[in-house]
Amino acid sequence: MKILFNDPSFSFETLRTLGFACDGGADLGEIIITASKIPDGDEDAWLREWKTLADRIAQQGEDSLSKGHHVSAREAFLRASNYYRVAEFYRRFDPVNDQEVISVSRLSRETFQKAALLLDTPVENVLIPYEDVMLPAYFFKADATDSQRPTIIYNNGFDSTREEAYFAIAAAALRRGYNVLAFDGPGAGEPLREDNMLFRVDWEAVITPVLDYTYSRKDVCKDQIALFGYSLGALQIVRAAAFDSRVGALILNDGMYDFYDANTIEMPPFLLKLLDNGQGEIFDQVIRMLMKNNTSLRWAIQNGLWTFGATTPSAYLKETKAWTLDGFADKVKAPTLVLEAEEDKFLQGQAQKVVDSLLGATTLVKLYTSEGAGEHCHEGAMRRLTQIIFDWLDETFSNNIH
Repeated sequence: MKILFNDPSFSFETLRTLGFACDGGADLGEIIITASKIPDGDEDAWLREWKTLADRIAQQGEDSLSKGHHVSAREAFLRASNYYRVAEFYRRFDPVNDQEVISVSRLSRETFQKAALLLDTPVENVLIPYEDVMLPAYFFKADATDSQRPTIIYNNGFDSTREEAYFAIAAAALRRGYNVLAFDGPGAGEPLREDNMLFRVDWEAVITPVLDYTYSRKDVCKDQIALFGYSLGALQIVRAAAFDSRVGALILNDGMYDFYDANTIEMPPFLLKLLDNGQGEIFDQVIRMLMKNNTSLRWAIQNGLWTFGATTPSAYLKETKAWTLDGFADKVKAPTLVLEAEEDKFLQGQAQKVVDSLLGATTLVKLYTSEGAGEHCHEGAMRRLTQIIFDWLDETFSNNIH
């Protein structure tokens, strides 16, 4: 589903950005004009134009705030936060040493936090104890009371942030009376960018302390806690749920069984044979040549090198082989909603494999291009997506919060 760009990656990320307009994360005209200034595949122009837009909208927010126009300020800060996130997206050549990665991602957090202070429902900045550090999180409260509410824990994907959680699930949840806890774990968001905390395969070590924190709150209904996994986060939360029975429900957007397969499904067989035969140096030479003219492949490999701390593409891909639900999915008993996208070429067949492996009650819902929802994570169809999620979750929790 191409939009404004011929480059498939640029098109998808633009669709993702525009899709958040329904909850205040974008405005159509701003996106059309900004995209018109960016040549296909030009990552430098991508950063420049999205950041220019974000800077302008952020200043408009400051102007409104200084005059006491709180709704206008909130709306501007929300859009600016999303635009800053988008601006930073392709800065993956040397992100550890790239000051643009640090500065632009900070601006995304700062503008979101300004918006959060102006929302109609409370948002708390919280820190969750994790090993010898703290994980940053937002707790979005359904209201200002301490009434126990069903609660969703948002788990980032391969490239998302806790700020994006507001547009991906939290705004829709709040309208329906749910709390949402959105945290940045290792390999994502603030911990990755500020402290170089990398992904870890044993995600139960992350989710257990997050659940501990959630259980400690008096405004959470303990038997109505759902984990929401965004993209790669879907695989992570299934594995984590195999070790923690406190999870009341799982929402997989979308169903992912094997991350290695998702990375390599479009690679020619001769390349995979090089990997299997231990010819990593040759594989790396070939893949780097292919990356030069393929934005999606270039971004995916570079983001993997960064988030996994790998030094070569072959080393990164070998590490992803451990990212599978083999031996874990059949231990999960919580009811699970598994979503699937018709046009998601990287996850073809994986949702059904997840369903076949889970022990608990499962519901598989496939969304189609004909309804505008066929892209990965159903970007661009947020209203349809959240309708499916919350109708299912309401029925699963059998509550009467509306």
